[in-house]
Amino acid sequence: MANIELDAIDRRILAILQENGRLSNQDIAERVNLSPSPCLRRIRRLEDSGVIRGYVALLDPQKLGLDLLAYVNVRLEKRGGPAVTREGLVGRTAATHAELFRAAVQAWPEVVACHAMTGDMDYLLRVQVEDMAHFSRFVQEQLLHHPSVIDVKTSFSLAAIKETTALPIL
Repeated sequence: MANIELDAIDRRILAILQENGRLSNQDIAERVNLSPSPCLRRIRRLEDSGVIRGYVALLDPQKLGLDLLAYVNVRLEKRGGPAVTREGLVGRTAATHAELFRAAVQAWPEVVACHAMTGDMDYLLRVQVEDMAHFSRFVQEQLLHHPSVIDVKTSFSLAAIKETTALPIL
């Protein structure tokens, strides 16, 4: 999909929504010096084009008892041929190691982000858990138990220096 053309008003609307997605259309319109109808049309266009993917509530992990944040580098089996689980080949056609791993990640609630990476490791997981015991259970019972995983390296966050969901709107 091609990039959508954004003018200064669109960019201001996006910046305002990133700061507070609960503002009314009236409030947004006032802040960008538009009447409510054209402002709403712009917002709908940004939503329809996929620039605005959705609206969410951002939760505080510590207030939910999720005090430990880990970044886990994962390396997968690379050998050719189909990936095999303990139950045998997956479905009628054999899945690759990457396909099996990507499907498993979707089912692990502790993994709040997963990125395919370049370099020595294949994936970077952002894992949010209660404590070290919870992390240990996740690694031992889920991650290392997965048939495609051959190596993991973990770093723990000591302090969040900067964390934002806002994208730089240039």
